[in-house]
Amino acid sequence: MKVLDGVAALAADYDGFILDLWGVVHDGRRPYPGVAEALGRLKAQGKRIAFLSNAPRRSFVVDALLTGMGLDRALWDGTMTSGEIAWRHLKHRERADFRALGVKALHIGPERDLSVPADTDVVLVRTADEADFVLNTGPEPARGNHDIEPYRPALEACAARRLPMLCVNPDRHVMVGDERVICAGALADLYRDLGGPQAIEIGKPDPDCYPPVLELLGLTDRARVVAIGDSPHTDLAGAQAAGIDAVWALTGLAAHAHGESPDPVRLAAVAAAEGVRPVAALMGLRW
Repeated sequence: MKVLDGVAALAADYDGFILDLWGVVHDGRRPYPGVAEALGRLKAQGKRIAFLSNAPRRSFVVDALLTGMGLDRALWDGTMTSGEIAWRHLKHRERADFRALGVKALHIGPERDLSVPADTDVVLVRTADEADFVLNTGPEPARGNHDIEPYRPALEACAARRLPMLCVNPDRHVMVGDERVICAGALADLYRDLGGPQAIEIGKPDPDCYPPVLELLGLTDRARVVAIGDSPHTDLAGAQAAGIDAVWALTGLAAHAHGESPDPVRLAAVAAAEGVRPVAALMGLRW
């Protein structure tokens, strides 16, 4: 597999860049070194940049997080999150599976994710007995973000009632600093194992996530767009399913799995095992 040192090598071939956030732009706490310069160089060449994240909160919340990390809002053209997509579905109920959810939700997740049900017809309740469905946005401070077991009793109660689950982040894990933590997808896996219904998962690798991002980019020729992400299962698979070239960022989860000096032969084998064909790997989002 070809391993690139920076994004300069991609600039001539693409007009639009779809970037994952956690593990590519930042580590959950701060931007990676060189990110701001790389984005600025791409913008200076007239490139369009959009973020596509499985963050279980609305796009404006994520934009505020990024500017709070010191990134200039002029460096990207738009942000689309799984939380934003889920909010649109809950707000408009155009899909049959969302109409079937009902309106009373038991929320599993932190308060910072409450932008997802806000300004919809969803009413939050406290117990499984009151709920029509489970709104799963991931781990919460009281039960922690390293182990799924503290969530078992609540999920068992929901599974006993066969409540449908809306999972607003299909990621199973993410890196926060140097820590590998669980995400909503890991709770959805446990729910299925407990006998609960298969969760509705909103976010990558679903190819339906990509048309809204292309709208943000203002581009229609997918051959001139590239997606960069650190997860073969979500970022690379999602882009491939959408007919968009993918580049594997060797930061975030990839750095945790493959170290600072990854073997290109092993990377190719891992990608093949995952069923993805990235056009290259990238040492980091730097120029």
